[in-house]
Amino acid sequence: MVLKQYEVGRFSIFSYLIGDENAKEGLVIDPADDADLLISEAESYGLQIKYIVNTHCHVDHIMGNQEMVKRTKAKIVIHEKDAEGLTRTPSSLLDMFDAIPSPPADHLVKQGDVIQVGNVSLQVLHTPGHSPGGISLYVGGAVFTGDTLFVGSVGRTDFPGSSFGELETSVREKLYVLPGNTVVFPGHNYGPTPTSTIQFERRNNPFVRG
Repeated sequence: MVLKQYEVGRFSIFSYLIGDENAKEGLVIDPADDADLLISEAESYGLQIKYIVNTHCHVDHIMGNQEMVKRTKAKIVIHEKDAEGLTRTPSSLLDMFDAIPSPPADHLVKQGDVIQVGNVSLQVLHTPGHSPGGISLYVGGAVFTGDTLFVGSVGRTDFPGSSFGELETSVREKLYVLPGNTVVFPGHNYGPTPTSTIQFERRNNPFVRG
């Protein structure tokens, strides 16, 4: 399995390339910027990008969607509760982030669904709180947590549709129940290290203790 982390753009976003080299299929999680880099990296592993998976609909995570779709023909995947927000980013935010609007989603997912590329299966965990349709993605010893859980922190809950209570429940009931050695791959490079583990966050995260 290919699993690569990239910090892209100007907002400390982590994008991820996941794929099956034998099947030559891959996906990109939150391709916010630097399409040239992400596409060239996929090509270096012989991967065709099949899906663009957005962990949530906020502009800083979706503003590379249009370019990636144009260049790869990949299908956009997002949780059903964030589908509307994907295409309704206010113009003021687009201007603030110098962002291009996202096309609509091609596939909507919910809790328990599986996103498949080759023999790699990513389980969808609905982890609302930062946004109503926030998701995390779990695959064999790794979880991609978007803006739900960071290294030593959690996502903001002062946006419309956000709720700290929901976020806390998501972290406790969907993420902290994973095996302790599960590697946490967050949506931003905000912590002292680019990754963590579920066990470390359960014991040390000051916002949600296990």
